[in-house]
Amino acid sequence: MSEKLNIKISIADRVYPLTVDSSQEEALRSASKKIDKMIQQFEQSYAVRDKQDVLAMCALQFASQTEQTKIDTSEDQTNAIKRLQSLDNKLSELLSK
Repeated sequence: MSEKLNIKISIADRVYPLTVDSSQEEALRSASKKIDKMIQQFEQSYAVRDKQDVLAMCALQFASQTEQTKIDTSEDQTNAIKRLQSLDNKLSELLSK
């Protein structure tokens, strides 16, 4: 069982206290840094008046990346299944001779 840690994560100049498993700490800190870096990029690239708008755009970008990964993974799995079925058919033909 993982040890619980009390940590503070900073996102968009706000601090969020969290209680997490020790195994999650590194991922949460890394995610926090990625969010802050993305916020800086949006603020430099666009005329942003509100942090909430920037956070919404960050959320949209992360969600779209997740969805694209699911789509890509699904396509990879479909291709792998087709290749395996093709190999199975070829092996079946060879073994039936």
